[in-house]
Amino acid sequence: MNIVTRFMSDESGATAIEYGLIAALISVGIIAAATTLGNGLSNLFSGIGSRLDNSASSI
Repeated sequence: MNIVTRFMSDESGATAIEYGLIAALISVGIIAAATTLGNGLSNLFSGIGSRLDNSASSI
């Protein structure tokens, strides 16, 4: 019975789980931001490329 009581009151694993959850949430945020930023940059560079093509063809 003493082992069960010690096991139930031991919180050392809870801290590791909390840090794991925090790291997972931060990772999801970074992935979402990188995806959004990547799409925005892709559109920006596509627009710049189109303008350069139009400028080069008018010379």
